[in-house]
Amino acid sequence: MLKPWEVVGRGMLPPWSMVRANARGLLAIARILLGNLAAVRALMRQSRRWTYEPPPRGYELPEYEAGMVNRSSRKKYLRPTLYCDCRDRRITAMAQRLGAGGTSARAFAETAFDFVKRNVAFEISPLADAADVLGRGAGSCLHKISLFVALCRAAGIEARYRFFSLTMLDNYMEPEFERAPLIRKWYDAMGSFLLHGSGEARIGGEWVCADVGAEPPRQAASGLPLTRFGEDSIGLWLFPVPGTMFRSESVPLGLGWPAKFLMKRFAGTVAGFNAGILEQIEKGRRIIEAAGGEAAYDAGARRRHGATVAAQGLLEPNERIVFQRD
Repeated sequence: MLKPWEVVGRGMLPPWSMVRANARGLLAIARILLGNLAAVRALMRQSRRWTYEPPPRGYELPEYEAGMVNRSSRKKYLRPTLYCDCRDRRITAMAQRLGAGGTSARAFAETAFDFVKRNVAFEISPLADAADVLGRGAGSCLHKISLFVALCRAAGIEARYRFFSLTMLDNYMEPEFERAPLIRKWYDAMGSFLLHGSGEARIGGEWVCADVGAEPPRQAASGLPLTRFGEDSIGLWLFPVPGTMFRSESVPLGLGWPAKFLMKRFAGTVAGFNAGILEQIEKGRRIIEAAGGEAAYDAGARRRHGATVAAQGLLEPNERIVFQRD
């Protein structure tokens, strides 16, 4: 069990910006629930009809074998943290399969990025440890970030989290808004404290962005370029609330309760959302196939967006984006 000073030292205490955002979000949710009681009851009745069958895991889990090396340590950004046990045998075995110790740090980080981004399906569910996410093969953006971070740390590569609240995510959410208009209001309120983020891996002394949250078909379903390792979605389809961005060694304490609340009180609505995500993925696959493959689709999407998504997460100045120091 971690000591109190270890909780502080490993970045597990939420920053003040997150506490403020949570308070604003709770007040907004309360206003929505109280001001739309009839619509809330109708949504809950409707949501009972929504079902969701999790997709099968898209990969085989490697067996842990004696002698497999885990290169994590007690150093900052290389040690286990909340929801990120980089020393779990399942993480060690997968890191070995992905090339840990047998390739360069950049090559491994790119391989881990592609594995998590492509193979772990997006799904709203309560936060869980990275090894459990690996076993399930599905999770939210925060689940996927933790898995990427754990794999990098197991390979001896420093990795951390970057969190922020969102001002918009309409391209991804539009199908769910059409399914139930009240969800738009709900999402706008929840967006202030359901943090989004990305991973960052330290390569050659520089922190490189790893936005593993969206699978290529899901990006294609919204007409977006297929972001790669070192490219940032901020300014492309993500717009942080000014002053909410922070970087941390760990997932902060208390970040998991919103998803638990949703799953308990609005399970049907969450099921409908997750089912809608599967529909988006199928739509995106058809779009990519019709374009002639990922490379052809991505080239066209970048032209359409006028997108030169800068490597290493560097972007042109944008007044809507406010970066904070570590």
